[in-house]
Amino acid sequence: MKACFMGLGYIGLPTAIIAAKHGIQVTGVDINPKVVEMTNQGQLHIIEPGMQELLQEVVSAKQLKASTTPEISDAYFMVVPTPFKGNHEPDISYVESATRAVIPLLKEGDLYVIESTSPVGTTDKMVHLIFSLRPELEGKIFIAYCPERVLPGNVIHELVHNDRVIGGIDEASTDKAIEFYSQFVQGTLHRTNCKTAEMCKLTENSSRDVQIAFANELSLICDKAGINVWELISLANKHPRVNILQPGCGVGGHCIAVDPYFITADFPIESQIISKAREINNYKSFWCAEKVENAMLKFELEHHCKPVVAMMGLAFKPDIDDLREAPAKYITTKVMQSCNNADILVVEPNVTEHKVFKLTDYKEAYKQADIVVFLVAHSVFKALPYDDTKVILDFCGIYKK
Repeated sequence: MKACFMGLGYIGLPTAIIAAKHGIQVTGVDINPKVVEMTNQGQLHIIEPGMQELLQEVVSAKQLKASTTPEISDAYFMVVPTPFKGNHEPDISYVESATRAVIPLLKEGDLYVIESTSPVGTTDKMVHLIFSLRPELEGKIFIAYCPERVLPGNVIHELVHNDRVIGGIDEASTDKAIEFYSQFVQGTLHRTNCKTAEMCKLTENSSRDVQIAFANELSLICDKAGINVWELISLANKHPRVNILQPGCGVGGHCIAVDPYFITADFPIESQIISKAREINNYKSFWCAEKVENAMLKFELEHHCKPVVAMMGLAFKPDIDDLREAPAKYITTKVMQSCNNADILVVEPNVTEHKVFKLTDYKEAYKQADIVVFLVAHSVFKALPYDDTKVILDFCGIYKK
């Protein structure tokens, strides 16, 4: 069987690699020539444990090749970004562009699947697009929606072992999609319709966002009350039916920080809690930036010199190189804009260079800094000794003090 994966990003490339590893002949498509070149050389352009070796294996075995254009296949998978535009309105233009690229290649019996997180009704819109351009294929191809649900840093295991939700436009389409995914997914494949599958992914991430908002709101309350929020949550979680998440400096990434808007945009009146959670998590980033700015001002007044400030972490979660929608990036930018010539050291141990920030080694930054701001709980940071001669702002629980 031949499969074509449109998009070789943080989800598309690992999925293509796993499919190729299980004997499927895969073409991976990306509009970035550098990504295509690196993939064909067996070089991973993202950080994901264990994936480099698998990529080299499937490229060497000629099970996977990359291209800037799709090729005739038996199954096509849309794994492209779905950002938002304007006033947090969902942007499905990448899904539409990828779909338009494969429409001329579709033939009777083919499978077309959207994996990209999408607003409810996106699959139906692509169905209309496909059949408006290829009416002869109506009732002759299989179309489904199957959202990815993996954790960066553990993608290899989760692509194989996680349950998947598969919603076809009809029973035959669901059957066809299940037949494909069963080649490499060991988790249970749950049947539904495409709208429910679309809403399921949005619900999963919105639920996480709401839970994180509760933890972040607690951190704001505890700061004002003079309570250690880390100790509080640890004690509250001793209750057998309580499981509060950990607070942070906001919520980032291309899923949890984005997907709730796909619901609030279409259902603004009904989604009050989801909308408020987004407000709280966005505000937490602003609050953290203000905390840093106030600490800098206090230091300058007390010491009559400007502080050296280490901003520790840019990624949206620990131990990855993905900076998309990262609150740490927003906080660092805001602090730099208002620093009044203070020396700001920016640290991200999982990235070698950045087009905006000049990066500093984390040990060197910690050594030089008067004020240390922990934004992301990277594992390497936890080995740094607590230094009470420095002002330490721990927004992610490195020391839980």
